[in-house]
Amino acid sequence: MIDDVLKFFRTLDSKDLRILTGIEIGMKNYEWVPIEEIRKYTKLSFEQLEYRLFKLYKSNIVVGTKTPYEGYQIYFDGYDALALNTFVKRGVVSAIGDEIGVGKESVVHEAIQEPELAIADPIPVIIKFHREGRTSFKRVKRVRDHLVDREHFSWIYAARLAAKREYDIMQTLYDKISIPKPLDHNRHAIVMAPAKGSILVKTRLLEPEWVLDEILSQIKIVYSEGIIHSDLSEYNIFVSDEGVEFIDWPQYVTVEHPHADELLERDVFNVLTHFRRKYNLEKDLDEVISQIKEDA
Repeated sequence: MIDDVLKFFRTLDSKDLRILTGIEIGMKNYEWVPIEEIRKYTKLSFEQLEYRLFKLYKSNIVVGTKTPYEGYQIYFDGYDALALNTFVKRGVVSAIGDEIGVGKESVVHEAIQEPELAIADPIPVIIKFHREGRTSFKRVKRVRDHLVDREHFSWIYAARLAAKREYDIMQTLYDKISIPKPLDHNRHAIVMAPAKGSILVKTRLLEPEWVLDEILSQIKIVYSEGIIHSDLSEYNIFVSDEGVEFIDWPQYVTVEHPHADELLERDVFNVLTHFRRKYNLEKDLDEVISQIKEDA
């Protein structure tokens, strides 16, 4: 849990962080990174390394095995600590707050960023920690295009790739559609501006027809950019007086994807189903799809 990481984070020094980085690098080639490889990277004595690894192990920052050799992995707690350390050094995050969202493949926390001017108020931001592979690594590999051709990789590496993929597409789309502003990325984590308004599934709309039109308009713009969200529903759309914002982009595909048409249809179907069930608004699926593709 991130709360445990935060308690331990303050006690980590540069040597501890170097150990974690050495294990992280070693996990590109080893399932369990041999202690000899960690020692080569850290240049610590065997006694120092053993002592610090034991402390990290007791705090669940690393996990270890003695069979068939002594080796270590960092799991998400250790990865969280490395990403947080980078964000703090960059000045992107100065404090982290409550967990505001958790799913099978991500954990989202409130955080703040110190303003440039000392007299200004702290700036609210969001940190999204990817957790791809935490529950079902084989399933994640099967459904993620960017993983299917990779033979050896760890769960945290899958999360790192997903975060980079999401951050890159958010940077590409930010000036074109309504999404939270991406601010920074490191390892498996993304810092972004908070989404405006409230999540659609928990919101009772006063003007549902206007909101539905806004959502379909944004889907059309995304499609005109050659992109399909491919995981869109009432659970990752935020609504406010200003309009709508889409979140959660790691599963996006391009319009050249072999299943692009069915993924677009699924996105639109999810949205139309929500508005039909909750607000008795009816739109023809085929007609909406045709309008989205028109002039694209």
